[in-house]
Amino acid sequence: MLTYSKLAKRPSIFRSFTGLEVSEFDYLYEKVESGYEEHERERLSRRHRKRAVGGGGKFKLNLRDRLLMLLVYYRLYITFTLTGFLFDLDQSNVCRDMRYLEPLVGRCIPIPKKVHKLTRRLKTMEEVEQFFPGFRAFIDATEQEIPRPKDRAKRKSHYSGKKRRHTVKTQLTVNSKGLIIHRTNHARGRRHDYDIFKRNRPTLPEGVRPGVDLGYDGIQNDFPEMKPMIPFKRRGRGRGSRGVKGKDLTPAQKRFNKRLSKARVVVEHTISRLKKFNIFGQEFRNRLGHYDLMTDIVSGLVNFRIMGRELLT
Repeated sequence: MLTYSKLAKRPSIFRSFTGLEVSEFDYLYEKVESGYEEHERERLSRRHRKRAVGGGGKFKLNLRDRLLMLLVYYRLYITFTLTGFLFDLDQSNVCRDMRYLEPLVGRCIPIPKKVHKLTRRLKTMEEVEQFFPGFRAFIDATEQEIPRPKDRAKRKSHYSGKKRRHTVKTQLTVNSKGLIIHRTNHARGRRHDYDIFKRNRPTLPEGVRPGVDLGYDGIQNDFPEMKPMIPFKRRGRGRGSRGVKGKDLTPAQKRFNKRLSKARVVVEHTISRLKKFNIFGQEFRNRLGHYDLMTDIVSGLVNFRIMGRELLT
């Protein structure tokens, strides 16, 4: 049976299984434990519950091992059957235990919604620069494959021509440290990145410029007040015609593109960190109604590791 006491003795395996260092897990557990009693009281006294508070089955695992099980599932994305085998539980109890714990974990980590709300309260330029070094933010969207929908309309709306798969999209906004400032709800894979941005764009402090790729072409005309940084591209009347190239970029434009690409790589690194949690990196097998909560928790764990260096010192 897999337990915290066994796994904590193997720090490298612990990190591979959970995505956190043992010290980071301990810090997170303290926060979860402090809010657990109130969380359970709210859950057990909810409306339409038929059993009295205190009735019903008890949890077989202690809180520390349930938190460990949740992180192992998110990191490795194994089946409920295998998770139950590792933690000596029935697969239905695995699902139940994690569903009860997820909202509390989401409240204990810096999910993007909390960070975005914090950035909107920044008042002085010093506070803004501390949160956004260089007064820059970077925006990009990522896709995750889903099983082929049974409904014909959903098959069409979720089909991504780029990935040649049925997918859902999420747009992320990060600062130059890789901290996730904003996250959109998932969108259908058919939708264009820029369309997602126009429907749900982040609110950035005054003076902070967003850096985007050419998938957001048009942002400079539609949102000039944001002063976006977007790569230059070849443009000309012959662009797209066979054998005809657009006008070459100037050396200054090429240097700008290179600097922007070098700065924007931070958002690609953040997406890579997210996808190391296999629940976000592999085909999403769960219900899409659960997708945004999952993305919140994974994003919050990535933020927790970035901010945790300050919290643990």
